[in-house]
Amino acid sequence: MSEKIPVGISACLLGDNVRFDGGHKRLTFAVDELAPWVRFEPVCPEMAIGLPVPRPALRLVKQPAGGVALRFSDKREGDLTAAMQDFAEERISRFEHLCGYIVCAKSPSCGMERVRVYDEEGKNNRKAGRGIYTEALMRKFPWLPVEEDGRLHDPLIRENFVERIYTLFELNELHKNGLTRGELIAFHSRYKLLLLAHSQAQYRELGRFVAAIDKWENLEAYFVEYRQRLMDLLSHQATRRNHTNVLMHVQGYFRPHLNTRQRQELAELIDRYRQGTQPLLAPVTLLKHYMAEYPDAYLDQQRYFEPYPEALRLRYGH
Repeated sequence: MSEKIPVGISACLLGDNVRFDGGHKRLTFAVDELAPWVRFEPVCPEMAIGLPVPRPALRLVKQPAGGVALRFSDKREGDLTAAMQDFAEERISRFEHLCGYIVCAKSPSCGMERVRVYDEEGKNNRKAGRGIYTEALMRKFPWLPVEEDGRLHDPLIRENFVERIYTLFELNELHKNGLTRGELIAFHSRYKLLLLAHSQAQYRELGRFVAAIDKWENLEAYFVEYRQRLMDLLSHQATRRNHTNVLMHVQGYFRPHLNTRQRQELAELIDRYRQGTQPLLAPVTLLKHYMAEYPDAYLDQQRYFEPYPEALRLRYGH
């Protein structure tokens, strides 16, 4: 893939000194590992609404009538809620092309979850909010993979996020190049094993939805619904149990070609992965070796074996 994947990001995570204290929260994974593969589109909502650097910290304040307001934490006068909502609505309207977004954790503008929400007196707070900008982003694009910097230190969450942005990018390219029912069905077929690793129940449900594609007169409306269902499915982390089932399924393709020793070696490697003593990369690498020796058209097209560039080293840890 020559074109880079468009991904939004909080500007402070790229190392820009835009935080309230004049600093940044440079995210090494984004800057050093992901950057060669994606085209980041940085935004600092707080600077975008005219706040300087440095500036007083902001906080979310619960309102008596419901909802939250964005205010200065030092209790000075000023309600920034409308300004932030207006900016978010305008900027986010231009993000239809994005395939993912990385936001800054705990931020009252950008945090994805567990942002502190204070009462009017500022004495009590609960980690129950979402940043105003990110709230608007996720409401506008419910299918978009969104993660925050803190969560991306978890290797499983990190892999899941990257897998989703690559999947959405391929789907968006399909749409951009001219959508047809045949192309959409072929896309779904390429992702079957990967979807199975995430949720067998939802995989079967989505399969029934794809089988009914001819019943939809409006292909664009079908695409929108398929995209949402697909990304909902992939948002569930793949499990060791589901991966094991996929590996055993693929193993069956090679039984006629392998001798007893090879079959036993492969079965034992899959079982060691199941038990947690080998990373997923180990059985996948052996299966890819057999795929080269004994090509199979169905397996060759499956994104499961390389859902993102191997250089990202995301299957080493589980």
